[in-house]
Amino acid sequence: MGFILALDQGTTSSRAIVFNERAQVVASCQQEFEQIFPKAGWVEHRPADIWNTQLACARQAIEKAGIQPSDIAGIGITNQRETTVVWNRNTGAPVYNAIVWQDRRTALYCDKLRERGKAALIRRITGLELDSYFSATKVNWILDHVDGARAQAEAGELAFGTIDSWLIWNLTGGQVHGTDTSNASRSMLLNIKTRQWDQELLALFDIPESMLPQVFESSGVFAQCEASVLGSPIPIAGVAGDQQAATFGQTAFQPGEAKNTYGTGCFMLLNTGGELVESRNRLLTTVGWTVNGKTSYMLEGSVFMAGAVVQWLRDGLGIIEKSADVQALAASVPNTDGVCLVPAFAGLGAPHWDPYARGTLVGMTRGTNRAHIARAALESIALQTVDLVQAMQRDGAKPLRELRVDGGASNNNLLMQIQADLLGVPVVRPTVTETTALGAAYLAGLAVGVFESEESLLANWQVDARFEPKMSIDERGALLDRWHRAVERSKGWADA
Repeated sequence: MGFILALDQGTTSSRAIVFNERAQVVASCQQEFEQIFPKAGWVEHRPADIWNTQLACARQAIEKAGIQPSDIAGIGITNQRETTVVWNRNTGAPVYNAIVWQDRRTALYCDKLRERGKAALIRRITGLELDSYFSATKVNWILDHVDGARAQAEAGELAFGTIDSWLIWNLTGGQVHGTDTSNASRSMLLNIKTRQWDQELLALFDIPESMLPQVFESSGVFAQCEASVLGSPIPIAGVAGDQQAATFGQTAFQPGEAKNTYGTGCFMLLNTGGELVESRNRLLTTVGWTVNGKTSYMLEGSVFMAGAVVQWLRDGLGIIEKSADVQALAASVPNTDGVCLVPAFAGLGAPHWDPYARGTLVGMTRGTNRAHIARAALESIALQTVDLVQAMQRDGAKPLRELRVDGGASNNNLLMQIQADLLGVPVVRPTVTETTALGAAYLAGLAVGVFESEESLLANWQVDARFEPKMSIDERGALLDRWHRAVERSKGWADA
């Protein structure tokens, strides 16, 4: 019997899941870690917290599964993307905290590059928008703001990596500095056509090439976990950024298939196969995965605040005690009574790309209560997704027949019904909603022979619930119109 250990390192927690050869969950463990907000718009993590929680979860999941580390055929890694770590190659010590994908400190730097006419160049090479969301500007900031960092980097002493690279480095005892094509494509330093680091962009962002990891395929054995870490030298056999891994876990292998993940943020990916589709509506063109020499590309829409909106209701406003409480509270009213929440707490992602937008709550009256705000919060997640779907269709995508969903917030039945109503198409939730970890397990399992082929994985996908749209076209249109008016009011606020 072959087991796969999936390490799912997310924005707010680390998780480890042991899967068997039938892709069933045998055991899992999860730990949250601290979110650090040094200034308005800044978001950081301690790299040691990321590694320590991930390691603890891996060891506990293996113990709970009642297996030996030597029973594990391979490790799959999936991770929060774009989050940037720079560390010393000799000591393994980070020179600064991890700068998280949500962080907006480099927005002005992006503006200056845009004024120099560099946005089109960056999009042509990388498929990405010029935005502080991606890793390149974060690396540049660390080199320019941490004492001695640039001199160390130019001497070849520093390594840069997204979270997958940081985990691989620690799992291998500093022997391997690597990443996969999906994570590399989010750095704003990779030519997505050649899948090689781009010299022109390295010069533009003033980043020494010696800092960068080696780029591997998403499925394949390219490192061994050091025996002392987990108790056995287990092959590291699959790596993908969290949204690409979730798409793989949803078995959306064919062009035209799409999924939406409701996590801290909300990310919709549409498989375009071997074709690089250049968006005219400010979506991202990104690598999905590379398997057996074949790269699949995606169109992606990124929403920065989804499940994080519910966390804000819990931690910021204190109107719910647990995140799960939002469903009952929001369901206690039939509608928002005109209240509209735009959760632009970290700016707006696709298709607006406004780093200066800020959270906006409009339409309140003396009759507004916390239930209306809770329902508006859930609606905001679904409405942002509608914006992504409409942008994809303007880019030539065929109308959706259904939307496959996953992620923690997809277990909220009210949210899924609201999503179906606002999209006007069925929303389908699989039995396994932790498809991010499942995708990492699939990629690793294919590489080490636990799973036979992509085709063999299709039978594992089973429907848990299907939500049919019930809202009238007129009501849907009115809600979308109100939403778009509210979005316009949120834009440019921090620049005002």
